[in-house]
Amino acid sequence: MATTQISPSRRFSHREILTIAFPILLSSLVEQIVGMTDTAFLGRVGEIELGASALGGIFFISVFMLIWGFCSGAQILMGRRNGEQNFADIGTVFYHSLGFLLLLSTLILIATLVFAPTVLRLIISSPEVCEAAWDYLYWRILGIHFTMVASLFRAFYVATTRTGVLQLNSVVMVACNVLFDYLLIFGHWGFPELGIAGAAIASSLSSAFSMLFFIVYTLWRGDAAHYALNRLPRFRPRLLGKMLNVSVWMMVQSFLSLSTWFMFFIAIEHLGSRELAVTNVMRSISGFTYMSLMAFASTASTLTSNLIGAGNFSAVRPMIGRVVRLAAYLLIPTWVIICLFPAAVLSIFTNDATLIAAGIVPLWVLGSSYLFQVPAQILFMSVSGTGNTRTALWVEIFSLIIYCTFVWGMVLQLRCNLAVAWTSEIIYAFFILLPSYAYMRWGKWHRKQI
Repeated sequence: MATTQISPSRRFSHREILTIAFPILLSSLVEQIVGMTDTAFLGRVGEIELGASALGGIFFISVFMLIWGFCSGAQILMGRRNGEQNFADIGTVFYHSLGFLLLLSTLILIATLVFAPTVLRLIISSPEVCEAAWDYLYWRILGIHFTMVASLFRAFYVATTRTGVLQLNSVVMVACNVLFDYLLIFGHWGFPELGIAGAAIASSLSSAFSMLFFIVYTLWRGDAAHYALNRLPRFRPRLLGKMLNVSVWMMVQSFLSLSTWFMFFIAIEHLGSRELAVTNVMRSISGFTYMSLMAFASTASTLTSNLIGAGNFSAVRPMIGRVVRLAAYLLIPTWVIICLFPAAVLSIFTNDATLIAAGIVPLWVLGSSYLFQVPAQILFMSVSGTGNTRTALWVEIFSLIIYCTFVWGMVLQLRCNLAVAWTSEIIYAFFILLPSYAYMRWGKWHRKQI
């Protein structure tokens, strides 16, 4: 499959933005089906398994955000080098990232296996949910190296604006996950019936096949020589230090963001297993649209990096405006449809009538948050795309303090209903939007050197 690289020396039109964003969008939607498939299958197993898979999955994503944050920093650096047309350095950044991430992934794996059972017992009130969450997390964390390598390849292809391959990779990933979910959760075709553990094993195996696809494709048709991926570079400590200077703030930012998301689920778990099960269904629906939004946000980030690398500063803000409009054209109508037919959407993930009824009003609240989420996330990722990831971290910390204060007061102290709890998404997006807009409007982002 051919991929198209667009020169950043020009302004990006709506069509050019879609050329880059659409494969990211499609791959994000397809990959989201991996989590949706787990939820849909486990929704037929039991309420405890449905809620526990959310906690185990969010715990995994929270620790994996350290890896994702570094990959995002590497993507910014590779995008800047791509804009400068310094293609050989892209491979150098890639292999330095790979070496660091191999070490980091191993440390995360060991730490999770040693400490996670104790942490889960301390924060989850239900012993049954705690045991099921650990069953899921144990098998999911064993695949962390596969997920890490696949994420780094994804960062490479997004940074070089050669995103067409992401579509094919996602099809491979979701096909593997659906197959292994079917075989391992329910024990079809002579396979053992593993329940929630089967869902985690299926996700890890799908990540392994995703990794293998990227490796084979890159060697076969990925222009490995053009980007110096066909040879190992010598180790450059100063380059790794420069990479960490960009990436460490995104690692901390990503970890904090998903950790507070995990704590939101813990707070909901204290309201009851039914509320947790509804929230897991909400997570799957939200994930479908949120990953679509993040595809546009990632496009804005990498185009910002490419444009700055090419010295085309005046094109950055108009490009961001076009990305916001394109995302709004897709996501706002989508949420209008979801809110008009909430029961039908919820029934995709569970056949429990009480869970469906309990999720309708929270779903309306979640949909309304996208009026703020769309501009907020695109502007926020553009801040990171300038290379000033430290500023992005402070924006994240500012919004998370307000978010956590709201969740602590309303959910844990006042024990509000689920709809009120989900208004936290509106609050978070609003306080991400304000400082991100201010920085891109009046900040000195064009002076940042990386």
